[in-house]
Amino acid sequence: MSIKQDLQPLVHGEVDVDDASLTHASRDASIFSVRPKAVVHPLNIDDVQAIVKYATRNDGISLTVRSGGTDMSGGALTDSVVVDMASHINRIGEIHGNSLEIEPGAFYKDMEKKTSAKNLLMPSYPASKNICTVGGMVNNNAGGEKNLQYGKTEKYIESLRVVLADAQEYELRPLSLPELKEAMQEKTFLGKAYRATYDLLEKNYKVIHAARPKVSKNSAGYALWDVWDRKRFDLTKLFCGSQGTLGITTNITFRLIQPQQHAEMLIVFLDDLARLGDIINDLKKYRPESIESYDDHTLFLATKIMPRSPSLAIQFLPEFRMLLIGGIPKLVLIAEFTGSAQGEVTSRLRAARAALEKYSLRSRIARNAKDREKYWHIRRESFNLLRHAHEEKKPAPFIDDFIVLPQHLPEFLPKLAGILERHKLNYTIAGHAGDGNFHIIPLMNLKDRRQRDKIPNVMQEVHNLVFQYHGSSTAEHNDGLIRSHALPQMFGPEIMTVFEQTKHIFDPKGIFNPGKKVHADWQWAQRHITG
Repeated sequence: MSIKQDLQPLVHGEVDVDDASLTHASRDASIFSVRPKAVVHPLNIDDVQAIVKYATRNDGISLTVRSGGTDMSGGALTDSVVVDMASHINRIGEIHGNSLEIEPGAFYKDMEKKTSAKNLLMPSYPASKNICTVGGMVNNNAGGEKNLQYGKTEKYIESLRVVLADAQEYELRPLSLPELKEAMQEKTFLGKAYRATYDLLEKNYKVIHAARPKVSKNSAGYALWDVWDRKRFDLTKLFCGSQGTLGITTNITFRLIQPQQHAEMLIVFLDDLARLGDIINDLKKYRPESIESYDDHTLFLATKIMPRSPSLAIQFLPEFRMLLIGGIPKLVLIAEFTGSAQGEVTSRLRAARAALEKYSLRSRIARNAKDREKYWHIRRESFNLLRHAHEEKKPAPFIDDFIVLPQHLPEFLPKLAGILERHKLNYTIAGHAGDGNFHIIPLMNLKDRRQRDKIPNVMQEVHNLVFQYHGSSTAEHNDGLIRSHALPQMFGPEIMTVFEQTKHIFDPKGIFNPGKKVHADWQWAQRHITG
């Protein structure tokens, strides 16, 4: 029997094995192409449970969840079965107080329409917020432009519902010590997992907490250091950012916030990066909500597309005049200040600008919301600018998400530039300068084997540099096919053993998105790099 003949009688949703469906599911926003055996579109939770039962009973079948297809790490790619949650498991519930229950296949932009109507916001949205789903945000522990003040997705999860390896659906939420003791007495798969995870974390408590990355955000590995502080036990912290390797998320309850009512933006143009760390630290003293950045390459690409968008070009006339006089800056910083009182926001912005006068920088204050939005447009669309920059060369995200402490940037960035120049790469830099998280996207022709062969060497050199400065290989985009192999270098053998034991507790048969996080096969992944 074919896999479609096996699966279709078990589920109410569709099972696709046609060429177009498999080709579509073989790509995401990464550099990889992996063709699955089938794509299943579960209609409801019963279908998800049936698919998990099928995988546990059939050797060689594994399940990789997909929704928006925007993952840049190859996390949603598999040569087995894709479970597409976006088709049907996408309900957006009602808002109760500041909580919203939502299914993982729902798109963030649709959720935001609903939350905005109540003057509420889920603040950890990524730059891809117009095309990503909330399930992807949870499973990557996504972050974005508001992280500096609000943090990443894991901070806004009140509870999760997940289907585990026994094909049963369970609720995960923070537990007090008495609640944990009660949960560990349950005669269920989850009860057993609570007992095993508790024992693992207690046995390795000091080692785990010593391994916590020393940066403000991290999506590498399993966030075991956030699960148990000997007062509260919270498996949502483990599942958030686990890339579907421990179970399948079926429902999310988010905690929403009220966005600030007033905003002002300071734009700073840097001709060199020598004082970048000092500048960022000075800006942070005045509590901006965001400090974002993009480089001269991104700005140059933006100017190339301006003629296609006359309205955008007209908005940037003041900047063009400034650039003609002073030249294209090496880096543009966007610092947005927000608050509940306009006067207080303006005061902080002006004080921040005054604090930067000692650096003799060019800067300007955005006139209004429309003026601010044009800068956000370039920052958010930096990846898409690359996608349309060249007919043969395409964006190749493989060093796209490292993070180091901002105070190291003046030393770190020139060394990084040296690596990229030595390998003759064209690239753009954009990212969250306030916390030292940068997205480096080379522009490459991956059909050319000589270009593909650069990837492992460049990655290794960049990772060596990042780890030299005690950074993380991924702050937001997660491990996937592209970075899971780097986890042993980042964490060492002792923590990798704990990660593997964690995976085995929740996925003893290895059916959930294998090859990500643990037991990565970098040679296999490299064979699936494609142009």
